[in-house]
Amino acid sequence: MRLSETFIDVWRDRLLSVLRIVAAFMFMAHGGQKVLGFPVAASHPFQVFTLAGCAGVLELFGGILLLIGLFTRPVAFILSGEMAFAYFLAHAPHGFWPLVNRGELAALYCFVFLYLAIAGGGRWSADRWLRPTVPVTHEEPLGRRVARQVR
Repeated sequence: MRLSETFIDVWRDRLLSVLRIVAAFMFMAHGGQKVLGFPVAASHPFQVFTLAGCAGVLELFGGILLLIGLFTRPVAFILSGEMAFAYFLAHAPHGFWPLVNRGELAALYCFVFLYLAIAGGGRWSADRWLRPTVPVTHEEPLGRRVARQVR
């Protein structure tokens, strides 16, 4: 089944927002665990001036900003770097494969946030409401543009 161009154009930015909201909500849980001991208790007491404490603060407050879509691009870029740092510092020393070193979630968050740093927050974001002149749709891919010119 092939989806129509209209359907894709209508839902592209909306699904970008859904990806941002769901990823941010799940990411906030990691920060909430480290900082607040919620939704499950942390394995260590919270200390802000440790790597885990700084990560917890970034995860909780960065996750909140991503959830509402405020400062999406810079926040997502910082969180992408945090997850790359976490992967190479905490997971990679335990083996090459992410499944073996239990770093698949850090790697996935890293690349989802890197994508959001480029794509933005989508239609349902505070960034969009604060700056309504920001274009809602993405630029047409070069292949489609060339194909239309050839016809």
